Amino acid sequence: MNIIKRRTADIEYEQMLLSRYFVAQHRKDHGLDRSAYLLLSQIDARGPMTIAELSAALRLDVSTLQRQVTAVVRDGLLERSLDPGGSAARKLIMTSHGRALLETDRQGYIRDLDAITADWSMEDVNTFAELLRRYNGAIEHFRDAKNSN
Repeated sequence: MNIIKRRTADIEYEQMLLSRYFVAQHRKDHGLDRSAYLLLSQIDARGPMTIAELSAALRLDVSTLQRQVTAVVRDGLLERSLDPGGSAARKLIMTSHGRALLETDRQGYIRDLDAITADWSMEDVNTFAELLRRYNGAIEHFRDAKNSN
């Protein structure tokens, strides 16, 4: 009988390497540090957000996030704005400078990924992208379920 081994230990190891490569990539000569890139990416994807919304989305405590946001606002990448919905909470919006730096960095990372996967088939790239999306969604679901207990 041929028993197929569930390779979750391999996933753990590869995930650790992937996160190491991601952090190292943000130490290169790109314009944004890792925390600024993550903040700007969230706001780019979801639109203006409050500190509380960002805290929930990034799963960071408010004090840590507040320090990161303060630095990014000081650097002119984000600005605080009144909530168009009338709430007293301020929304963080991306400045044109922040958007330009995010786009420049993102295009650099995409070029790097294109080079890394240059010998992969289109189907392999698409499958990998879909599996990563599915994996990240499963992590979110797992964390939500774990935190609700």
